[in-house]
Amino acid sequence: MKLYGYWRSLAAFRVRIALNLKGIPFEVESMDLVKGDQFSDAYRKINPQMVVPTLVDGDSVLTQSMAILEYLDECHPEPPLLPADAAERARVRAICMISVADIHPLLVPRIRKYITQEMGHSEEELMAWIHNWMTTGLAAMEEKLAGDSATGTYCHGDSVTLADLCLVPQVGAAGMFGVDTGTYLTAKRIFETCLQLPAFFDARPQAQPDFPEEMKS
Repeated sequence: MKLYGYWRSLAAFRVRIALNLKGIPFEVESMDLVKGDQFSDAYRKINPQMVVPTLVDGDSVLTQSMAILEYLDECHPEPPLLPADAAERARVRAICMISVADIHPLLVPRIRKYITQEMGHSEEELMAWIHNWMTTGLAAMEEKLAGDSATGTYCHGDSVTLADLCLVPQVGAAGMFGVDTGTYLTAKRIFETCLQLPAFFDARPQAQPDFPEEMKS
């Protein structure tokens, strides 16, 4: 498999975790989103939306992280990342979508660029926008996790699910944008627990081959 991604892409982060958990070897094709690699004619033929991630599995070209995650879980069912029960699967997907649909899309580079370059807002106004949607989403996620007995070691019970794959990058991004995660005790605990697993730890942005040398400590 070949994964088109970028070290700081939250969506690519999710997919890297899944590939690691499933033990699937994959080749990384870095797309520098800051330089605009995603807008090349060659990549546009692969992914007309010109975003990452894209996963190429033989003749199948897969886009959108949630679709990729469910594809991987269906084609490589061990370990399962969705519960067997329909209601439990719905709960896991709902937690996923707080991050994937309600927080992340408002913070991606093309949105940030539009806010500052096309709408003329300042960096301070951009950061206010980011902090608003990040904290709103994380607060909802925390309330859902902390107030539900279905939450266990991980977002759903004591086994990793897709919800954890979506939570970890989002909590990590909060720190990158200077959002205080100290009040999100359950989400932060799950974040720290997941990062003790090699599949999560090795998928971190800092562990990627395209992570900038100048940012390494």
